Amino acid sequence: MTAVEQQSTARLDEGLERLGIEVDSRQREQLLGLLGLLHKWNRAYNLTAIRSVEEMVPRHLLDSAAVLPHVHGPRLLDVGTGPGLPGLVLAILAPTLAVTLLDSNGKKVRFQRQAVMELGLTNVTPVQARVEAFSGQFDQVISRAFASLGDFVALTEPLVAPGGQWLAMKGPAVESELVDLPPGIEPVERYELAVPFDVGNRLLVRLERRESALA
Repeated sequence: MTAVEQQSTARLDEGLERLGIEVDSRQREQLLGLLGLLHKWNRAYNLTAIRSVEEMVPRHLLDSAAVLPHVHGPRLLDVGTGPGLPGLVLAILAPTLAVTLLDSNGKKVRFQRQAVMELGLTNVTPVQARVEAFSGQFDQVISRAFASLGDFVALTEPLVAPGGQWLAMKGPAVESELVDLPPGIEPVERYELAVPFDVGNRLLVRLERRESALA
C-alpha cells in the first residue's frame, strides 16, 4: 500500500468513526474500492473536479455518509447522481436500501455500472435518463448537486410516493431557495452535517407534502 493509500484509508477510518458509523470488513473494502475507482476513472473521464484521492475521502465518501442517519428508504432515488454520489456510498453502508441512481450523462452512468459490478452491489440500479422522462415511485428522493431546491422538487414530484420525502444536500445558500418551492411542499427539518475534514458548511433539508396536499 502506498503512502497516499495509507493516508486515505486512515482518513476514511477516522471519518467514519467521527460520524458514528460502524462498518464491517466487506463494507470498508467496498468504500476503499469505490475510492480507487473514482480516482482511476476521473483521470480519463473527468467525473469530478476533485483530483486528489485524499480530498475525495471527505468531499465524496464522508459527505455522502453523513446523511445516512436520515435515510431509511426502503426505495431511494438519487437524482443527478453524477458518478453515483451519495447513492453508491449509502448502498454500501445500508445494504437493505434499494437504490436507484439517475443521471443523463452517459460516461457517468457507465462508471456507476462498472462500480456496481466490481464492488458486487446487488441493491443498486443505475439508470441513464433525464428526470423528466423517468417514472417510478420512491419513498425518498435525494439530491447532492442536481439543481436549485425549487427545480429539484418540481422535477421529481411525480417520483415521490405518497407520504414520501425529499432530501436535499445543500450549502448555506439554501435559505434563499426556499421561496421557490412548489405549492404544497414544505421543509419539515434541517440538519447541519458535520463532515469530517471538510471546512465547508453542509445542510440537509428534508421536505414533505403538506397534509392538505395529500388529501
